[in-house]
Amino acid sequence: MQKAIAGVLRSLVKIERGELAAVLLSFALVLVLMTSYSLLKPVRDSMPADWGNVGLAVTWTINFGFSLFAVALYGSALTYIRFRVMVPGIYVFFSLTFVALYVIRSLLADPVLANKGFYVWVSVFSLFNLSVFWSFMTDIYSKSQARRVFGFIAAGTTVGAILGPSLTASLVDELGADGLLLLSASLLIVPVIVIPVLRRLNDAQGRDPAAQSEQGARLVLGTNPFSGFSILFTDRYLLGIAAFILFYVTINTFVYFELQDLTREYSLEFRAKIWSWIEISTNVLTLITAALVTSRIVIRLGMPTALAMVPSLIAVGILALVAAPVLIVLAIFHITRRVGNYAITRPSREMLFTVLNRETRFKAKPIIDVAVYRGGDVLTAWLFTLLADKLGLGLAGIALVIGGVAIAWTLIAIWLGRSYRARAEHPGIDNQLSQEGASHGVA
Repeated sequence: MQKAIAGVLRSLVKIERGELAAVLLSFALVLVLMTSYSLLKPVRDSMPADWGNVGLAVTWTINFGFSLFAVALYGSALTYIRFRVMVPGIYVFFSLTFVALYVIRSLLADPVLANKGFYVWVSVFSLFNLSVFWSFMTDIYSKSQARRVFGFIAAGTTVGAILGPSLTASLVDELGADGLLLLSASLLIVPVIVIPVLRRLNDAQGRDPAAQSEQGARLVLGTNPFSGFSILFTDRYLLGIAAFILFYVTINTFVYFELQDLTREYSLEFRAKIWSWIEISTNVLTLITAALVTSRIVIRLGMPTALAMVPSLIAVGILALVAAPVLIVLAIFHITRRVGNYAITRPSREMLFTVLNRETRFKAKPIIDVAVYRGGDVLTAWLFTLLADKLGLGLAGIALVIGGVAIAWTLIAIWLGRSYRARAEHPGIDNQLSQEGASHGVA
């Protein structure tokens, strides 16, 4: 039976014989990590309703400040702690902070302050959670392996995104929000056990000779804790990835805020049904797409197409939203966009980092995933407020803005895909750029 299942997986997902155990364990690891976050996400998202739009925007701004501080602290720690220790250490750190947050919330008399602290810290964790995981994945899998298996591994995030809220719904009455914090903290101990096993599996049987030499050639992390910022601003490829993230965040924020506007007139119970339907539809479709389609798109159509597929579909789909600016059309648009992002865009975007050296991945990547992402959240939240509240732009007008962003997103996606292909075919490009960055004080 096990051999039959293994054979089916290898034929469907293109997992080679020696990779199966490592890929399945990677899938299980990201499933646990996503479950840990998804346990807390429904609780977090239920809190801002009492704060109003301005209160939420202010909280996002505070969140951005915490994110910058967290990135600086992370970059500084990497200069003193070996990355083999750092990766599981990040999850232990957040596990301990969740326990501390549990204690602090029990002592605070002001529930609004306690809830805002919960909201901000869980939001910071959400970005580090997957960012550190994918940094680890790009460190243990070669470029050729990533193209084949990252889509399947990414499906584990969807399973976790389904399992987490399901556990929350069944346990929240018994455990409460604070009890779920402790449950999440306990799940974050799992990486301490799994990560060393994954390294041994990949070192022993998951790498081909070319990948082994690639691993041996990787650089030791530099000693400058702020080098991640210098690396980002001196590398056009990384700036392109940052722009890619900003375009994604802009569309994400605009659609999210517009959905909030369109559902505000309904009762809380009906809004809960709408968002439940959106979450269930998104996660089921993402699971199927990520597990069976993503790797084939990347392998057969190439990275430029994989990266540009979702932005270009958004640019076309926006025509339907302009023609029929109603809730059901926006909800379908939102689901399609999220499925494309989780199943195709996100794993393809993570593959972009496999052609970069170790210092770039571990120092510049968190800046992009945390600071750029959260900074984009803040800017686009206030921009949406300006366009909708001050200028009176309706859904059709917002849709046209989204369409323009999607076109720019498509162009940068094509450029990134071609740049990735050039770096993959000529690895010396990355080393040359790294040396040029070092001459500007990066190393």
